[in-house]
Amino acid sequence: MTTQQPETIAVIGGTGAEGGGLALRWAAAGHRVIIGSRDGAKAAQAAAELSALLPSGSIQGDDSAAAASKATIVVLAVPFPGQMPTAKSLKDVLQGKIFVDVTVPLVPPKVSTVQLPEGGSSVVAVQKELGEGVKVVSAFQNVSAHKLKKLDTQIACDVLVCADDKDARLRVVQLVADAGLKGINAGPLANSAAAEALTSLLIFINRAYKVPDAGISITGIP
Repeated sequence: MTTQQPETIAVIGGTGAEGGGLALRWAAAGHRVIIGSRDGAKAAQAAAELSALLPSGSIQGDDSAAAASKATIVVLAVPFPGQMPTAKSLKDVLQGKIFVDVTVPLVPPKVSTVQLPEGGSSVVAVQKELGEGVKVVSAFQNVSAHKLKKLDTQIACDVLVCADDKDARLRVVQLVADAGLKGINAGPLANSAAAEALTSLLIFINRAYKVPDAGISITGIP
């Protein structure tokens, strides 16, 4: 169970593997979770399927704007091409909230080669678009999605959490712990560029060593 006051979390893109896995883990920890999608009916169906995996409680589903409007923390877990359009479409309902961006700037077909956008970080670009009224946090870029839905599986990958707002950063570090992973306070949002680049590096390592889920571990922290 969560060690903090339960949050209401909207996971935009929760019909996908990573978003759905995070939604499941947060619901299992005692948070109220709403899956958001452009198609509210699709979100409701995904929420019902995830709820069936929970030992207790349930996950709700709604269209993205409605899900975000009900939440205190909104998580974006969509492919790179959908990142900025989705963020822009939710700009008004995100004001005053924490917005956790999971996006990795992968550019097919060379997804194992680092291709950061102009300016160095796709998440920094989102913060500039949304303005100071939204506390944008970068996290979860380096976690293999396929294990997230297995609630009894310990995932050996630390999560780098970056944000310009310290309080928002630390709240998300706790959310990482509630999802069963180790969150690392990794400083300002500009540092997200390192986490975003690491995903392509890990994809290359997976292929080179024929492993499914290479991850990162920060040493030297008690």
